[in-house]
Amino acid sequence: AKTWHEATLNLDNLYSTAPPIEDFFVWRDLRVMEECHWYGWFIDYWLEGGLMRDIFSHKITTPEHWYMLMIPGGYSREELDYDLVVGPDTVVSPSYDPHCTNGDVSGGCEPVAVISAEKLRDYNEGKAETAKIAEVLHNDDRTGKYVINQQAWDCIWTELIPRGKGAKTVYQRPGHFETDYNFSAEMLEEMIHELDRLITKYGGSDWSGNANAIRMVELLVWHRGLIQTELNEVNAGVRQLNEWDFLGPKERERRRQLKIKEGKSDTKSGDTKEKKDYSKFFKDLEEKAQRYKFAERGKRRLARKMQAEGKEG
Repeated sequence: AKTWHEATLNLDNLYSTAPPIEDFFVWRDLRVMEECHWYGWFIDYWLEGGLMRDIFSHKITTPEHWYMLMIPGGYSREELDYDLVVGPDTVVSPSYDPHCTNGDVSGGCEPVAVISAEKLRDYNEGKAETAKIAEVLHNDDRTGKYVINQQAWDCIWTELIPRGKGAKTVYQRPGHFETDYNFSAEMLEEMIHELDRLITKYGGSDWSGNANAIRMVELLVWHRGLIQTELNEVNAGVRQLNEWDFLGPKERERRRQLKIKEGKSDTKSGDTKEKKDYSKFFKDLEEKAQRYKFAERGKRRLARKMQAEGKEG
């Protein structure tokens, strides 16, 4: 707001204090539930060569709807609803991302290989996964002559992963481990549901001759097994969930109602029925972080360009 009048009109959007951490957990959990669908949408996008699909229903969608989906934080989940924007009975002709069809991505958007980041940093399978990357580059006329001798491939992996001389991975995050984060049964079941959809789709006869689909199904089945094990541990009580874990809307609401019933509700933590909606606050914060990330990425690109130009000069 630039004037007192504008500030008064937007008084309800003014946040004089930081939201309760519990409200952040609620918002965060919902975002993770949505990311289960983004995960599948991302795989569909590349394996299908940039085919425009809805993120949440996975239906083929229109360019209008697609561009709405591509605006980070531009629209709410409700505003992006497929039936609302496209229509439940609308017959949609397949369209593809222009970046995949106009030459922006050389050779189109279908991948030349599927690589697993998890296996790449695995001490038992990392060397073999590194070889997959090297072989793709070696067999490409544009890059093959620049690939170092095969005898050095294992050495490259050893220097980058076990000895940590490359970019930081999750292994180098100080004070954090992947096992520090737990998910409720509700959230794990949502992940398994999305994995089952992808395994059924790309394991079907339509994709039986596609090497990338075969590799993708292999990795998805492996991921599904890991998540199923985690789900079994949650259901058996082996994994004890805390308030800061990824509980999901149903489990978190169940716990909130239990606290109210036991007389342990706290007005500051948002356990009462009347509470302020902080979703816009978190959305604005996310957009700010996104802009910062893009700005930093731009700075790094500029620095690399200036460094390259300096060497040429």
